[in-house]
Amino acid sequence: MKKLFGRNRKEVKKTNTEEIIPQERSLVDVDYNRKKLFKKGVNLMADEKLEDAIEMFEQALRIDPDNVETLMKIGYARFHLDEYPEALKVYDKILEIDVTNPEAWNLKGLVHYEQKNYTKALDAAQKAIESDPTYGMAWYNQACFLSLLNQVPESLEALKRSIEIDVKNARRSIRDKDFMNVRIEEGFKRIEEVVVLESVRQGYHTIGAIVWTTFLDKADAMTALNKLLEKGLIVQNEKRDGLSRIPIYDLADNIAEKLGKEKKGLFGITKKTLPKPVKNLKELSQAIQSVKESIEEEDIDKTIEIFDVFIDPKKSGEQMIENFFDEHREIRLWKIRLKDRGVDYLIDNKEKMIVLFDNIEGTVTKKLRNEIA
Repeated sequence: MKKLFGRNRKEVKKTNTEEIIPQERSLVDVDYNRKKLFKKGVNLMADEKLEDAIEMFEQALRIDPDNVETLMKIGYARFHLDEYPEALKVYDKILEIDVTNPEAWNLKGLVHYEQKNYTKALDAAQKAIESDPTYGMAWYNQACFLSLLNQVPESLEALKRSIEIDVKNARRSIRDKDFMNVRIEEGFKRIEEVVVLESVRQGYHTIGAIVWTTFLDKADAMTALNKLLEKGLIVQNEKRDGLSRIPIYDLADNIAEKLGKEKKGLFGITKKTLPKPVKNLKELSQAIQSVKESIEEEDIDKTIEIFDVFIDPKKSGEQMIENFFDEHREIRLWKIRLKDRGVDYLIDNKEKMIVLFDNIEGTVTKKLRNEIA
């Protein structure tokens, strides 16, 4: 009877020469089998068959017990099955292998959060931030845990840091019940102003549209609009609606010049007009998001194609050389190796690539903020 994956016990020992060849092939097959099991697990997770996915990942672990990527998936699946003690064991195992893994610390914090152990959750989020200060979601989670522990000023400061890294965290915080303790604070009101300003910038000019896009209550949206009017950041006009007039809001000219406007075209398609330095940084930021997605999806053709954005001087290559010289060289090398070695090289180096682009993204976010300021 043949062993699993088609190897036959009886085919192993014949002559000395034949002993070597099957062993070499076996090593290749083992790595292939691990990746195959891992992919099956990922597909099962996508189909929400978490228990079956765990079984696949555990089979992959028998081949490579210290594979962090596989362990991470097991921890994530157990977390979503509400198997919190088991998930914690998995994240602790990852941290034994790499104590500076920010994602493992962040996910461990979420397990403690679900167990309502907010002090331990906060400690884990802090360690995630120490491992990667540009990890926006860890800052956001830290803000949530601090709010739940009624450490209001610290919570607001962490939330602001998360928004500096990713402005989408501002909108996310509006409906997050974890911030109940800080909603009345002036600092949180300023975050609401950021959310409303971003909505106006995106081309939503009436109070109804602003409420719909921001998730704010009408009263809170009006308060934020009035504050922005007082600060001269937006202007109010009117437009006719039948026999009545309704107020509309737009960016003040000086602010529109700095932030760039998003104007609605035909069929509601948004057209952006941005200052050149901001436009270049925005394009670089969008390319980073796209390449991270293609790497995660292990789409080698798309990844190679997007790498050209970072290499080609007519695209973002010049910016990369000027600001990220070593990273530019690394990306060029990766592109060559991806063409030579294929998807296996992408899978083996996925984590390293994501870390590099995360670091670039953190710097680009700060530059964008400085340009707008």
